[in-house]
Amino acid sequence: MAARTRSAGIRGALSVRVQHHRRWLDAACLASHTRVPCATIDGMTIAFAHRGARLDEPENTIPAFRRALEQGATGLESDAWLAADGEVVLAHDECFRSGIRRVHVHRSTAEQLARVDVPRLRDLYETLGAEYELSLDVKEAGAARPVLDIARAAGASNRLWLCSPHVDLLTELREESDGAHLVHSVRKKHVDGSIERHAAELRSRSIDAMNMHHSDWTKGLVSLFHRFDVAAFAWDVQEMRHLRAALQMGVDAVYSDRVDRMMAAIGEWG
Repeated sequence: MAARTRSAGIRGALSVRVQHHRRWLDAACLASHTRVPCATIDGMTIAFAHRGARLDEPENTIPAFRRALEQGATGLESDAWLAADGEVVLAHDECFRSGIRRVHVHRSTAEQLARVDVPRLRDLYETLGAEYELSLDVKEAGAARPVLDIARAAGASNRLWLCSPHVDLLTELREESDGAHLVHSVRKKHVDGSIERHAAELRSRSIDAMNMHHSDWTKGLVSLFHRFDVAAFAWDVQEMRHLRAALQMGVDAVYSDRVDRMMAAIGEWG
């Protein structure tokens, strides 16, 4: 019950400006033991820089993440894998090219990966601190608990958004999440059964947010998930018209490669 109460209080933080009112709202929610609707009302949508400022610096690198924060992003996004030595590293794919070489994350140590600019999650926190929201797509189930451990050690659990397409994995992590947010990330067409039943199931499992492609969302769907106290996140929001449409729907977070456009749209809306 305590974990569910903490989760409800954390979800309430989405209804106010992320940076200016988080501490006050968390304390109020925990003190009152009540749910606060997660809809953004006169608040600020979380701005997740997808793989950092990837148009200015190589994606998923410390320089790209730093540049995104400098441009005003309130959140960073990446993908979490386990290297051969068990370290959590941030890379989009398990196998990728570096020059003429093919690099396999699972066959390489964190030290070897660092030579091709793949950072550890620890490096991110040690270099840039933890004063931002961090959305991590867990590419393999084995990386989830190490991610939670590293965020806990960095004092960043309540600003971590752990994403997975697997509802059962997220459910398993609820009791040990220590305040971290859990996000079901999947296309609408892959949701089994009715979308309303799915929203109800996410609430029953204390999963904090639903993350879908921006084209899957409508204002009605955002309102539906908000009725179940589940936040609405929209990814791949690149064009100004799509950013404006997502904000008008009332989504709680957007993911974009174009940090400049994203911040301009949010600033215009706010």
